[in-house]
Amino acid sequence: MDLEERLAVFIDYENLALGAREHLGGMQFDFGPIADALAVRGRVVARRAYADWSYFDEDRRMLTRHQVELIEMTQRMGASRKNAADIKMVVDAIEMAFERDYISTFVMCTGDSDFSPLVHKLRELNKRVIGVGVEKSTSRLLPAACDEFLFYDRLEGVEVPDEDQGAPAPKRGSRARKAPATTERSGTQKAPSTSRRTKAAEAVAEAVAEAVAETTAPETAPEPEARPATRRRKKAEPAPAPVEAAPEAEADVPEPEDDVPMEVRVAQTLADLQSSTSGAVTASALKRTLLRKDPTFSESDYGFRTFGEFLRFLADRGFVELAAGPSAGDPEVSLPEQGDTDAAFALLRDVVQEANGSAALSGLKNAVRKRRPDFSEKALGFRGFLQFAKAAETAGTVSLAWDDDADDYLVTA
Repeated sequence: MDLEERLAVFIDYENLALGAREHLGGMQFDFGPIADALAVRGRVVARRAYADWSYFDEDRRMLTRHQVELIEMTQRMGASRKNAADIKMVVDAIEMAFERDYISTFVMCTGDSDFSPLVHKLRELNKRVIGVGVEKSTSRLLPAACDEFLFYDRLEGVEVPDEDQGAPAPKRGSRARKAPATTERSGTQKAPSTSRRTKAAEAVAEAVAEAVAETTAPETAPEPEARPATRRRKKAEPAPAPVEAAPEAEADVPEPEDDVPMEVRVAQTLADLQSSTSGAVTASALKRTLLRKDPTFSESDYGFRTFGEFLRFLADRGFVELAAGPSAGDPEVSLPEQGDTDAAFALLRDVVQEANGSAALSGLKNAVRKRRPDFSEKALGFRGFLQFAKAAETAGTVSLAWDDDADDYLVTA
């Protein structure tokens, strides 16, 4: 643990939010993919975002959910304070560099070249600097100044809409948020979470209506559906709300966690660790990273006594490979060979054929990951799953057509 990197994250929120809105098809910024990318690089000990939050009021909940401290820099004071947030961010970063010796890495989330002198100074102070920015709104001067630079639109979990897409397909199974024209709150910006949240609210409202009509007790709520053994078990849903609380049912429904099988989470985390570290990944390092992404993670939730037993279960199913590690009980963990792009196209075709030769694009990525949990179109060089499917169509592996009735792309093989 003492050898782990300690990270401090500073977010120029206006730069990232406007960059995503203007250059990523109107999508709104989500800190989640950045948090996941940093989790494999070390332990984040500070997260601060700087902005006049009266302009980004809807984004407060999203940032708070990721434990980001919001630094208010009000602009409307009758005088020009254009760079107030930038200056405050620089002052805090330099102060932290001198007062927090244990912080080894500074993460500057911005594409503004004005922060280049700060990056140079932090490196003079023997600090590692990671930059994060939207590719098309990032100055060419900034990435060269950093030790490492991550383009937000290339991160796993960011689904960038295709520029040539006339009728965009629903972005399910991703972290991409809808355009600013929508009226949804940022607390429900994730497409999969929004869908399940709405259905949960409708279920509660329907249960309340039935309770009124039949004058039955709240404990007659239907039993939850059985879940796959490899998915995280959730707490039992509460009884339907009282009749007078029905108008606010949607607001009171807790936002469910992503419905992603655990083998997919493990495979994605392992793939990130392998790409960001030069050495082998041990089971202990893998579990620490999983805990950074989800502090509530426990292998016992899936019926396993130890993490090693859980890894052996995944190894038996061909999801990971285990080898002797530096110490007993701490094996090295790796992913099986993925193959090339042609193999990925063939996998897509096989999955579509198993679905009777036709499947909607929106749920196809999850179906592919059931076959290969470590699948990532970004690792193959594609910006999103739609672009990957179009490339497969160009290769003659599948066919892709827009279905007006389904409001989605239809993939056939």
